[in-house]
Amino acid sequence: MRDSRPYLLDTDFPALTRGKLETVQVNLGYLCNLSCTHCHVNAGPHRKELMTRETIDQILAFIDLHDIKTLDLTGGAPELNPEFRYFVEQARLRDVHVMDRCNLTVLLEEGQEDLAAFLAKHKVEVVASLPCYTEDNVDAQRGKGVFDKSIDALQALNAIGYGHPSSTDHLTLSLVYNPGGAFLPPPQEKLEADYHAYLHTHFGIVFDELYTITNMPISRFGAVLLAKGKFDEYMSLLKASYSQSNLKGVMCRTLISIDWQGYVFDCDFNQMLDMPIALARTAPADTTNAYLIASDKIAKQTTHISDLLTRNLVGESIVVADHCYGCTAGQGSSCGGALD
Repeated sequence: MRDSRPYLLDTDFPALTRGKLETVQVNLGYLCNLSCTHCHVNAGPHRKELMTRETIDQILAFIDLHDIKTLDLTGGAPELNPEFRYFVEQARLRDVHVMDRCNLTVLLEEGQEDLAAFLAKHKVEVVASLPCYTEDNVDAQRGKGVFDKSIDALQALNAIGYGHPSSTDHLTLSLVYNPGGAFLPPPQEKLEADYHAYLHTHFGIVFDELYTITNMPISRFGAVLLAKGKFDEYMSLLKASYSQSNLKGVMCRTLISIDWQGYVFDCDFNQMLDMPIALARTAPADTTNAYLIASDKIAKQTTHISDLLTRNLVGESIVVADHCYGCTAGQGSSCGGALD
């Protein structure tokens, strides 16, 4: 598989600095029961990388010291990490809001029969990937039969209280749309209305919000673009669709991303490109990317979460490259959907 990283490093993307940290996003490992074509982490059933409890405890210590309000759990399928439930329980004891980036089908896996009830018990927000509301498009991206399983899982979540805004004990269910190819997501508000109408009419499914997320030209999707000779065309689309107003809302300003080993990155996409967070001690203040672009190899200065327990990250430079145009194109894109 060809690596798109060398094509992204020489960038003219605007410099960014971090604001107040609100969210810690944690990748619990690359093990997944699916192998989706748009997956930017190359997750799959045969991956072995899984976060340990020791690293989880270090992250919990960081959360305590920095008064973090939101824990965003991702993977792979984060629920397949044996320590997932421990992590959720410990975070909720601290009154931290927990988001579970769920592929839905994992709820039907053997041994996960009580997973939905566990998530409800701890009031975990379920952020569920459903890249389209039609069977053909979902199965083309995620595998044959995934759409039907996703519908079954959504109905099971609805049955225990997820996605009902009028409920007195509301459990949040959000869906995630990814384009099925090298194009930008349509306007989020209109697409959300279409999702609501179709899923409720055909399956009786209700949910709270739809997040539209632009496909990043990295990892599996980046390799597909390169193989089809579409990489430059897609990058031109992202750059032509750049909106400066989206800069203020990009997720890296208020979030850090932690990989399965505990190493820290500015966002999940930088993590997959192996572009670690660059603190002031490792990069000149006026050349945010110079140390990255010296060659086609990144001079890594890795930082572990255990090294940041007492470090204030406000004002630190954020590492950028050309893939960042994916977060600022059109309506903008983040882990919370459109920015504009």
